[in-house]
Amino acid sequence: MKPNTSRWGDDNSYDFFDSLPIEGLAWECLRRSNSYQRHYLALVRSGAETKPFPTEVQRRWGLRFRGPA
Repeated sequence: MKPNTSRWGDDNSYDFFDSLPIEGLAWECLRRSNSYQRHYLALVRSGAETKPFPTEVQRRWGLRFRGPA
């Protein structure tokens, strides 16, 4: 699962960042994480990628707040 980095240096490739909601910006950053990519690949290999993440895993990747909002 190697990301395509051919246009990462092109400023125009990031114009859409200006209009992203906070969730979209968070996803764009998370999906570039090597640790997250390895974790997701392990889920795919085990056939568990469509199951909900356990709460502790959601917290690990910042998908849930640590305390009350």
